[in-house]
Amino acid sequence: MISPGQGYPAPAPVMKLRLQAQLLGYAGLIPFIGLSIGTWADLPFIEQPHYLLQAYAAVILSFMGAIHWGMVISMPGEEARMQLVASVVPPLLGWVALMLPQVTGYSLLILSFVGLCFYDGVVARKSALPSWYLPMRVVLTSIVVVCLTLAAFAAAG
Repeated sequence: MISPGQGYPAPAPVMKLRLQAQLLGYAGLIPFIGLSIGTWADLPFIEQPHYLLQAYAAVILSFMGAIHWGMVISMPGEEARMQLVASVVPPLLGWVALMLPQVTGYSLLILSFVGLCFYDGVVARKSALPSWYLPMRVVLTSIVVVCLTLAAFAAAG
């Protein structure tokens, strides 16, 4: 059987799930973009934009780790166990980043998002992730990294 993404149109429920995931994923960029702007501009309705941006990034890293946790909890074997261990690394890195000086924290967050995106690529090649997942992750990660990099430059002064 040919799966969606291999030349034939996907069934309606799969397309609906893809659209929902994309809409929610791109909507999740709004805080990154808004808070990154807030690190450069003095916006009266955003207090502590650096803290809020780093905290949001840590939350999103936790969410991304949870995706891997959810994928492997029913898989047997050593590979599943390693992926389960790897799923707790992103939230731990996000949490540590909150305790570091701002520029160092941003650097850790950037490296965490980039590393997780590469790891997603490895997992995507070995598992049954939908064909649209990794391209979406690359775009989302790229925008997140740009936002965090701009904020790091603002923090550096």
